[in-house]
Amino acid sequence: MKIHIWKVCAFALIAIVASTLAFADGIQDPKVIVKGAGGGNVAQGKCPQCVPVGFNFSFTIPEGGSGSLFFTNASGKSWNSLKLIETGVPAADVSCHSSLFASCTVTTLRDGSVQILLTNGDGRNNRGNGIPEGGNFQIQFACVKGSCWPGGITITGKGSVGTIPEPATLALMITGVGAIVSRRKVWKNRFNA
Repeated sequence: MKIHIWKVCAFALIAIVASTLAFADGIQDPKVIVKGAGGGNVAQGKCPQCVPVGFNFSFTIPEGGSGSLFFTNASGKSWNSLKLIETGVPAADVSCHSSLFASCTVTTLRDGSVQILLTNGDGRNNRGNGIPEGGNFQIQFACVKGSCWPGGITITGKGSVGTIPEPATLALMITGVGAIVSRRKVWKNRFNA
């Protein structure tokens, strides 16, 4: 059996990239936290300080670079994911956390803007239930180690009903597809022999 060195190198490179994506989770700042308006879980009912929002909405970070903004999901559907897009802070300098979503990832998009993606889990833990229709939630902007958000930046938000796979899941899928494609020739040669 003849093994080509380029195939081994390509497989090793794919494995390294996939494992880096699967375990990438640095501690950075400033921080964005998405949680219920009452603190941890989503609160239902009247919320005088909450702004009703649909699937697509936008807001401005408080002038001081920190603080909480309150919203009510008035879209008519429960959200399984929430995407926030901002342009004021590089992705490498943003960290996120949520008691409402199981996963929070920060990536740089092609146009240079930064996407903060919060997605649902599998329902086996207390986190990952998303934001139900009529649920009150807050988006908190926090300073970490003296680094704050620049005030006055506009952020766009998009709530979604469908789940969006997190980067670790995508890395595993890419690795699996790569293994299947690389084995295709071996399988083909065995059946033709």
